Amino acid sequence: MRARGATAAVRPEHLAAHARLVKSADADAFLVTTVMRAYLRASLPLQALLVLRGLLPRAPRLLANSFSLSLALQACAASAAAALPSRAATPPLGASLHARALKSGFAAADIFVRTALVEMYAKAGRAELARAAFDEAPRRDVFLCNVMLAAYVSRGEVAEARTVFDGMRDRDLVSWNTMIHGYAVSGDVGMAREIFDGTTDRDAFSWSSMISAYAKGRRSKEALELWREMRVEGVAPDCITMVSVLSACSDMGALAIGAEVHRFVESNRVEVDVKLGTALVDMYAKCGDIDNSLKVFRAMPVKDVLTWSSTIIGLANHGLGHDALSLFSEMISEGLQPNEITFIGVLIACTHVGLVSDGKKYFSSMSDIHGVAPRIEHYGCMVDLLGRAGHVDEAMELIRSMPFEPDAVIWRALLGACRIHKNVEIAEEAMARLRVLDPLADGHYVLLSNIYAQANSWEGVAEMRKTIRRENIQRIPGRSSIEWENTVHEFVSGDRSHPRFGEIYKMLEEMMDRLRQAGYRPMTSLVLQDIDEQSKTQALAEHSEKLAIAFGLLATPARSTLRITKNLRACEDCHSAIKLISLVYGRMLVVRDRNRFHHFSEGQCSCKDYW
Repeated sequence: MRARGATAAVRPEHLAAHARLVKSADADAFLVTTVMRAYLRASLPLQALLVLRGLLPRAPRLLANSFSLSLALQACAASAAAALPSRAATPPLGASLHARALKSGFAAADIFVRTALVEMYAKAGRAELARAAFDEAPRRDVFLCNVMLAAYVSRGEVAEARTVFDGMRDRDLVSWNTMIHGYAVSGDVGMAREIFDGTTDRDAFSWSSMISAYAKGRRSKEALELWREMRVEGVAPDCITMVSVLSACSDMGALAIGAEVHRFVESNRVEVDVKLGTALVDMYAKCGDIDNSLKVFRAMPVKDVLTWSSTIIGLANHGLGHDALSLFSEMISEGLQPNEITFIGVLIACTHVGLVSDGKKYFSSMSDIHGVAPRIEHYGCMVDLLGRAGHVDEAMELIRSMPFEPDAVIWRALLGACRIHKNVEIAEEAMARLRVLDPLADGHYVLLSNIYAQANSWEGVAEMRKTIRRENIQRIPGRSSIEWENTVHEFVSGDRSHPRFGEIYKMLEEMMDRLRQAGYRPMTSLVLQDIDEQSKTQALAEHSEKLAIAFGLLATPARSTLRITKNLRACEDCHSAIKLISLVYGRMLVVRDRNRFHHFSEGQCSCKDYW
């Protein structure tokens, strides 16, 4: 609400005035409004209402002018008192004030009273009453319209807000920003961008809302492009913007851009609160730089459970299971209560290093010690832990005893374990469930085909190929990205869209020749297409992560680290090839796939082939 002769926060003289009012037999209207206004400016609306309620019985004329009435309505708006009774036997205070406004004629004649009425009902969650008061206004200025816009947006009624927006003769930046924010939080990124593009004088909130919309919609590439535009425009980002940008960096594996945000924070002495600090911890971990993730974590003066959980998950996903469990113990000793997310990190840590006994102990402690009820995600982690370690039958028993109906993720974890340990019988049972729960996911069929191939069941392999053709199952394209010169370069298998594809394929040919000389043998059994062996070999060579690595070898200095992000689980052929690439080219490669990080160096992988 606009201030009418706004004053500073509550000062001693206002408190003294309040004391005089309480004792006075004949309250002075000017004194009353001065005290009420002071309490409102100090964000103490209930105190303002108490002043008014205490004096009205002996001085009803206090609300005889529009100024006092609008202040009273503002106090109701700020405290949402419109929805609360002032006394058990009387109607809600806000409704009573509305009746006075109608009776006095101020509801129609005074723009401040009218705006205060709309704002009061809007903040009390009564959009229908706010709209009624809005519609009754003889004239509607920008501020009144903005109050109505905000009321609709806060309730998720963006279509109604758009109706008000389209009917406005004049709009200010608040109007445009409210609509950008409304579309952004509702998930309509396209309409948010349309409004954003129509905003001529954008501020930090405009940019932040749009970047956040892209980041939350997993349109991270567009979020980072918009971040670059924002920096070129010279708009100073706020903490909310930087958290959204860091989230996009985490998704894309864009370490250089994330580090740029961190340098901005440090050079501008931006206060690193818990939310921004946790976003930095998460960004560094998900972009493959676990050392800097830990450095930020240790430097944070205040950490919440999400900060600790993000760091534990980061360590676990990098294969540093023992470090993750040590950090969990440190968290408990600090007196923090772990939550569901924390235990996902703890169980992932046990899974990636094969700590079956520890995993069982932590799983039991969730409900027995910490009062955290295991959810289906935790059972999924346990199935993965048991299955990878060779306890496939025990994993199956756990699935049968679950208090939930197992979902596709559970059965997929079991199917993956069957591939590792060549258990055809349980693999077929898992596949039967997956064909019901998630029939179009190509990865299930690939896994079972590989299991059949390991068991020399070529009839089974042929049947999987027929099924894929018959059911018209489309493979999810593997996508791998690498960051270079603050730009994320993305590749799909067989990609020839990159401007330097000629150089990339020449480097790829050289790379594969050197790998063959070092002992690489393509795993053509992984290719399900009905093509000849030479074509299978070529298809494996053109996997997206190999193309990204070829570009990295071409574009980056010798001996520098290559960081690759892939949307799917890396295949065994690429895993084997990348180990040799690290040896032949003397490079460290950090590869993030759908499940975890792999750190390749000198022909070895940090996962020790336990993945």
